[in-house]
Formats: sequence, C-alpha cells, structure tokens
Amino acid sequence: MGEAAMTTWWIILGLGGLTYLIRLSFIALWKYLHMPDWVQRALYFVPVAVLSAIIGPELVMVDQRINLTLANPRLLVGVVAIGVAYRTRNVFITILVGLATFWLLRFNLAGM
Repeated sequence: MGEAAMTTWWIILGLGGLTYLIRLSFIALWKYLHMPDWVQRALYFVPVAVLSAIIGPELVMVDQRINLTLANPRLLVGVVAIGVAYRTRNVFITILVGLATFWLLRFNLAGM
C-alpha cells in the first residue's frame, strides 16, 4: 500500500474517532447539563423535522420538478403511508404497506 493510501486511511480513522468522541460527549454529559424546559420541548420535535425535510422533497420531486398530480406514485404512496402510520403506529406495517402500494402504483401507472 502506498504512502498516500496509508495517509488517507489514517485521516478516515482519525475523523471517525473524532466524530465518535463528539457524539459520545453529548451522551456522557447529558445528565450534567440542565436545559431549560422550552429547549427540552423543542428537542422533542427534532426527529420529525429532520425526517420531514428529508422525505418531503422525495415525495413531491420527479425529474427535478415539483409534481403534485395523481401521476406521481411517490406522493400517493406517501399519503397512504402517513395514513397507515397514523392508524397503526407500527413502522414495520407502514413500510410493508408503503412498498406494496408503491409497487402496485408503479406497475399500474407504467401500463398507462
């Protein structure tokens, strides 16, 4: 292995270790930190906000354009998955129903 490859591996390992220590510090020090109540209430919504920011554009964007029509299978599946998640509160069932719906819609819309 060349010197450049070894340097690259050391950089990857070093940055991985640094990332691990940074994340561990929050876990280890959490019990010593006192957050105001409003911060703790706001942190409750972080996962929902992050997932919405990631998933939302994937549901409405098709070929770099916003597509809010019935010809967009992702949007239809998203609506179905949200309904199933709300009704069942079960991630596994939501994924199964979402995938099955997506496959059915893709198959049916492709035949149009």
